[in-house]
Amino acid sequence: MTKFDYFIILAEMRTGSNFLEANLNALEGVTCHGEAFNPAFIGYPKTDGLLGMSRDDRDSDPSALITKIVADDGLVGFRFFHNHDPRVLTICMDDPRCAKIILTRNPLDSYVSWKSARATGQWKLTNATNAKSLQIAFDSEEFEALLARLQEFQLDIQRRLQTSGQTAFYVGYDDLRDVEILNGLAAFLGVDARLDGLDKKLKKQNPEPLDQRVRNFDAMKAALGPLDRFDLSRTPNFEPRRGAAVPTYVASEKAGLLFMPLRSAPDWAVRRWLAEVEGTRPRDLQRKFTQKTLRTWQESHVGHRSFTVLRHPVARAHAAFCDCILSDGPESFPGIRANLRRVHKLPIPDPLPDLSDPQTYSNAAHRAAFLGFLQFLRQNLAGQTPIRVDPAWASQLALLQGIATLSLPDVICREDSLGDELAVLSTQLGIAPIPPLGDTNHQHHNRLVAIYDAVIEDAARTAYARDYAAFGFGNWA
Repeated sequence: MTKFDYFIILAEMRTGSNFLEANLNALEGVTCHGEAFNPAFIGYPKTDGLLGMSRDDRDSDPSALITKIVADDGLVGFRFFHNHDPRVLTICMDDPRCAKIILTRNPLDSYVSWKSARATGQWKLTNATNAKSLQIAFDSEEFEALLARLQEFQLDIQRRLQTSGQTAFYVGYDDLRDVEILNGLAAFLGVDARLDGLDKKLKKQNPEPLDQRVRNFDAMKAALGPLDRFDLSRTPNFEPRRGAAVPTYVASEKAGLLFMPLRSAPDWAVRRWLAEVEGTRPRDLQRKFTQKTLRTWQESHVGHRSFTVLRHPVARAHAAFCDCILSDGPESFPGIRANLRRVHKLPIPDPLPDLSDPQTYSNAAHRAAFLGFLQFLRQNLAGQTPIRVDPAWASQLALLQGIATLSLPDVICREDSLGDELAVLSTQLGIAPIPPLGDTNHQHHNRLVAIYDAVIEDAARTAYARDYAAFGFGNWA
């Protein structure tokens, strides 16, 4: 007896999904109802309904059609493409009683087949004598957009399976002519029926090699050359995903301006500026939001603006080092500091130094300790240490991605141009007069000025490669 109530075929146009459906329908007790959730039709083109439901019924309540599919005789399913109703994907991927069949094909073959079908109007072929053949023109931008959509959909499916602890049955286009593999799929579905042979109604369209099917074949080869199939230039990312850190947000009630701070980036200068805008003290600004109170604030401030501020990775790492490692204040991490001394051999003085006194704590000693911290960050951000990646030194890209899970900032400002960017925001919101922005530099900025050199820049660039690439940072000085 099958452990599944129904199935979904996750595929794309021109991947052989019609042929797979035909063979599944040849199994006794199995029924596939086409593209049941295609926005343009229900099941199949030119059909008015499916299992007693119209398109309007389905669109208003897709779960009702899934209920009917589950209740239908035998094991019933449908084909699903990336542009079908996304509500259905969530329902199916969250349901372990839904069998997942993933059908893939070489994207270039799919693209050429799709272009041919669109040009000829022939989407299925049951009689080879009626085959239509037409050379197509390869469009590199169109193909790259297709690749991006496919990758996004496939990564989404993969993550949903991984996080829910489910598995799927994978079928490649070339597997569709192997009856043993299709019978393996039947075994996966838990049905007793098996195929003796393959469906003979559908015929392969356009069996010619690509150089005969693509008019600008040489141009296509040249366009595909730069495509990095294995993503060799990708900067690896091993940082943990982050939340939006909503409790750290600060708002100016009167101006409708929301500040989304990043740890170890400019903060207090911005709070003081917001307080002047509000005509109050920094501690009296609206803060300690929850997601609920943030939504309420946003809904009650029509036309509000939000912003965050980036700091150069060198300056930000130095701020984190001073505040979290070389300080015994409220933001410090004594346990991590002990680990850095013991395991990573950082030359951190004990007792902690007075950073404001270069006589008792030399710039040479500070440079050696900070350089060791940057080397630790390279390992920490790469997931090579047992120490958590704290928001104080996590990449700014990761922190922004966390913010984006809830709400994107309207403006991503840079510390070196923050005064000008706040002036623009103020003008948009009608703030007048615009208060001046105070000094945003970290309190131990002069220490960094004294020790900075090309070695420190290179160490920061290695640790924060993603931030340098994403935000185009140059050298700090």
